[in-house]
Amino acid sequence: MQPDVTETTTDRAQRLNYLYGDASAEAIIAVAVKEFGAGLAAVSSFGADSAILLHLIAQVQPSLPVLFLQTNKHFPATLRYQAQLVQELGLTDVRDLLPDAGALKTHDPLGALCLTDKDRCCDLRKVQPLAQGIAPFEAWFTGRKQFQAATRNGLPAFEAVGQHIRINPLRDWTAEHLEAHRASHHLPLHPLVEQGYRSIGCMPCTRPVSDNEDQRAGRWSGSGKTECGIHLGGLEQHLHKDKIKGADL
Repeated sequence: MQPDVTETTTDRAQRLNYLYGDASAEAIIAVAVKEFGAGLAAVSSFGADSAILLHLIAQVQPSLPVLFLQTNKHFPATLRYQAQLVQELGLTDVRDLLPDAGALKTHDPLGALCLTDKDRCCDLRKVQPLAQGIAPFEAWFTGRKQFQAATRNGLPAFEAVGQHIRINPLRDWTAEHLEAHRASHHLPLHPLVEQGYRSIGCMPCTRPVSDNEDQRAGRWSGSGKTECGIHLGGLEQHLHKDKIKGADL
């Protein structure tokens, strides 16, 4: 569906929220496929509960581009899990987004930046590659949920991010809802979940969590950091820079 040329991205996100903000995850995915067409992608970490969103997407459009941030810091179990899900769900267009080799050589030649400057490491290995990866698309799906952390309370179905729209079909799903869906469809569980990992990112910055902690408490533990940046303002800043750079070519 082509948007009204006078409609801003913020207006478009508000319109979609007004019409479908309370719809089911399945309905939101179907609406987004019609609304954005070839301008739609999904971003997946292939983490603890990634199988649920990917399964829902595969039921509608298994050829949808799925973008994976290959930071080169993942648990080996995550990469094996990625390969398993791709095969079992029949996903046909999974793309690895890699950090810029030159930037790593300059700013993280030893691969140890995660120990001294976690924000900068995430920017190099996640935020910048994602900005480049999603630039060609109008919108993308994420697997974020409101219950995961206090910072995600009130998460809407559709969000404007610069000139793009971020879509959160599972925003109001609970942990019980996720597990019921996984079990009923016999979706494989990430092997680290049984070891206490409930939110799984890069290996140096992820630990298991206890039952009384937020699901994401094991990410960047002890640093005060709660998000890698791909869901914060840094992504929009990089998207804006890339747009200006492209206009100058």
